[in-house]
Amino acid sequence: MNQDNRPQNDLKTRWGLLFFYWLILLLAALWLRPLIPVDETRYLSVAWEMWRNGDFLVPHLNGETYAHKPPLLFWLMHLGWWFFGVNETWPRLISPLVSLACLYLVQLLARRLWPQQPQVAVAAPWLLFGSFVWLLFYTLVQFDMLLVLCTLLGMLGLVDAGRGRAGGWWLLALAMGLGLLAKGPVILLHLLPAGLLGPLWVRGYSGSWGGWYGRLFLCVFGGAVMVLAWAIPAGIQGGEAYRNAIFWGQTANRVVNSFAHREPWWWYLPMLPVLLLPWFLWPRLWKVLGHLKAAKDDQGLRFLASWILSTLVLFSLVSGKQIKYLLPTLPALALVLAWLYAQSGPGIRRRMPDLAVLMLLVSGVLLLGVPYIAYGDIAWWIPRLSPLWGGVLLGAGILALWLPNDVLPQGVPRIAAAAMLMVLCFQSAMMSAGGRAYDLRGISQQVRQYQDQGRQLAYIGKYHGQFNFLGRLQHPVKHLNGRTVLVWARKHPNDLVIINDVKERLPLVSTVYATDYRGHLKALKILQAKTYLKLMAGS
Repeated sequence: MNQDNRPQNDLKTRWGLLFFYWLILLLAALWLRPLIPVDETRYLSVAWEMWRNGDFLVPHLNGETYAHKPPLLFWLMHLGWWFFGVNETWPRLISPLVSLACLYLVQLLARRLWPQQPQVAVAAPWLLFGSFVWLLFYTLVQFDMLLVLCTLLGMLGLVDAGRGRAGGWWLLALAMGLGLLAKGPVILLHLLPAGLLGPLWVRGYSGSWGGWYGRLFLCVFGGAVMVLAWAIPAGIQGGEAYRNAIFWGQTANRVVNSFAHREPWWWYLPMLPVLLLPWFLWPRLWKVLGHLKAAKDDQGLRFLASWILSTLVLFSLVSGKQIKYLLPTLPALALVLAWLYAQSGPGIRRRMPDLAVLMLLVSGVLLLGVPYIAYGDIAWWIPRLSPLWGGVLLGAGILALWLPNDVLPQGVPRIAAAAMLMVLCFQSAMMSAGGRAYDLRGISQQVRQYQDQGRQLAYIGKYHGQFNFLGRLQHPVKHLNGRTVLVWARKHPNDLVIINDVKERLPLVSTVYATDYRGHLKALKILQAKTYLKLMAGS
């Protein structure tokens, strides 16, 4: 009886520890780093402009319609602002809270797939949380965690539907609708293939496969109705250009002819080991793979193979590629690893802490050595990285070797803790050395002051709305390119231009404000338009 209760008690105990780790990294991110340009600052600026104008239908950025992303994340920001007022903290909490829900859902999915193996459900959330890619992304203000959540909801719906539960289809339709509102039609690439491949992984389905595909089509239709309830009135209000963008430019055109992040079809293959770090480095995993005979008959693994392989093939055909596009597939990979971990037996689990110690020692040496490597122009702050954080990692590795095994967490939680500490120390080292190069609050407040004085400001080059939320700007910042720069400067000699001055390196004495930006010292500059004209004429 005690043996049977152990997995359930283990689940309760480890959830408390997992939540502690999740909270530590979240608080560290809120404390250590600012909103990172250009993505985080841009998304908050879109939400701010919608809030300021009272227009919650059509997203705008810097006075222009913003068709690159659907509105769900912005609406969630508005929901928190409605309760707590406009602030920076709430938007930064959304992705971490969504990630916590994803950890629960991946455990729930493990219970659905392997109800007789509760140890899989014990390990799955840890394996997901302890992945480097997950640790790096879950505190970012991005759309990707929402997409992961919708994918997990949809997969739960599919599994329930495969077991004859009608509620599974409703859950799948809801997941598709929310996914469409979160990041657009890409949710269909994550959910539809596994549904279409139902005959390969569903066993004992009592209905007809014609009925299965009919219900799958109805789920797509239901999700489309949800997103069209927003998209049709938004397209009417936003105008023809916005309407074309949300119905075509950001969907099919991105698939066929990506305007960003174009990579060859095989690009994701070498990225898979990166996605699986640090678990890819677990040597015992490969030994377990060679002795498994039950895998080919396991329905749960068949389902996960349909999910992973179909997604990988489809996304390899899409022209635009980034490793974060596979983030919704990471829970499936974590579930496969959790199943392998459950088959490995206690002997392998006792050896796993060796990987945690090795990770800490190697990363500590690496962080200590980074400042002494010649990096050229990549980032001015790299030589200023403090040895403190490399020392913390080395000390933690030595301590893990010295302390008795029963003092520290063992097994998967130990490796996840080591991964979390590595991310935390690297982030701390980076922000303490060069954090001010990513903090745009100062220049954003300066832009707001100039606007309050009635002066116009123009940004030379592509402007991503970096200052709009942080400065709570009430007016757009004009963005200029090519010949329009000189034309505008001649018409507004006493107004101001903002430039990311990496190439020209204009003298600081000519500027009214300058700050570090990304990898360059004093690169972001504000100067009078007439001064800029003189400098350009003399160059």
